[in-house]
Amino acid sequence: MLKYILQRVALALAVAVVLSFVTFLLLNFATDPAYAIAGEDAEPEVVEQIRKTYGFDRPVLVRYAEWAGGVLRGDFGESYYWNKPVAELVADRAPVTLLLAVMSLSVTVVIALPLGIVAALNPNSALDRMALGIAVSAQAVPNFWLGLIMIILFAVQWRLLPVSGDATLMHFVLPSIVLGASSVPAVMRLTRTGMLDVMESDYIRTARAKGFRGAALVRRHALRNALLPVISVLAVQLGAKFSGSVITETIFAINGLGRLALESILGSDIPTVQILIFLFAIVFVAMNLLADILNAALDPRLRIA
Repeated sequence: MLKYILQRVALALAVAVVLSFVTFLLLNFATDPAYAIAGEDAEPEVVEQIRKTYGFDRPVLVRYAEWAGGVLRGDFGESYYWNKPVAELVADRAPVTLLLAVMSLSVTVVIALPLGIVAALNPNSALDRMALGIAVSAQAVPNFWLGLIMIILFAVQWRLLPVSGDATLMHFVLPSIVLGASSVPAVMRLTRTGMLDVMESDYIRTARAKGFRGAALVRRHALRNALLPVISVLAVQLGAKFSGSVITETIFAINGLGRLALESILGSDIPTVQILIFLFAIVFVAMNLLADILNAALDPRLRIA
């Protein structure tokens, strides 16, 4: 098990290094950092002076090495737009996005797992078709449309929940439902497929012969094996929600990393955008690594493969 974990960690670190290098190159070739600081209407002499002052005239590999070294030390650079350390901006807003990601994933689990299990236990029935219909509907509805509809209903007309902000947990209810609904179809269908496969296996027939039925059969024998592929999807979905909350945070005026990324892009704040893209990618890689380790712990055959 230890050897397997070390192999996966080494692979994850290699992916992280490649991602950081590609991100740095793309952002620095896509726009001129000197113009981002001086402004598009700045005089060429001013732009050239800024380029020399900040070292933008040096080779890109040298600048990348300095940037990577700073990241390893926890120095993410200075924001051009806010005139403050990027690390401070990220530290202030990361907890908000993390809370939103965890709550939205909880919404996905609470809705998708029961639907998938009920659909698998009643194949081709009205319950099965209803569950699939809910999944298809959730997949077809755009996040921004669902968010606006929920604001109109629950915040404006019925006044049950706050419309925007992140001051309390109640402010996260609506955005969590909106962000979590987008993952329901994938998790629900995978749960249904896994349960259908497991329920047809030999050891389930043996358990039935021993007298196991209903919830006891599902809980003690079927669910663990059926959820193996679901774990990987949930881990990936958590990473996706952490990095893909731009629209939801913007609609509900939540001051998280997603909104910070949008504001940084609009403000041509390259250091902040650079760190955020790298951070989102690292979280995604880390969640995949966690999924691999959990799957290997649950299924020893994966360690051999």
